[in-house]
Amino acid sequence: MGKTNQQAASDVGSRAAAERRKSTREALVVRVEYETIDELFSDFAHNINEGGLFVESDTPRELGSSVSLQFRLPGSEEPITARGIVVHVTEGDETGVPGMGIEFEPLDADTRQRVNELVKALRSR
Repeated sequence: MGKTNQQAASDVGSRAAAERRKSTREALVVRVEYETIDELFSDFAHNINEGGLFVESDTPRELGSSVSLQFRLPGSEEPITARGIVVHVTEGDETGVPGMGIEFEPLDADTRQRVNELVKALRSR
């Protein structure tokens, strides 16, 4: 069965988002709570890089949606709180998982350092 126009556009958007990434994403599975203006969700992130993360979701938010995120990095008691923008939506990323790529809005210095240190540690495994 062929893809719908929306599915094909989503796939093209996913490829374009991957090409825009400044660095590759590293595998990481953590619970992410996120909210839009009127809804609260809890799903799992499957990968992360310095600029954003991919959140598994059967009901991803629309492209361009602003979301507030909260998640805990492995080994950390203090949650990361950030804002982000949905930059791509897919029925299945490279791992076959449906969801959305969220680009972080500018992070404060402490949060940026924590995320960068995690990504560096993941890359050195």
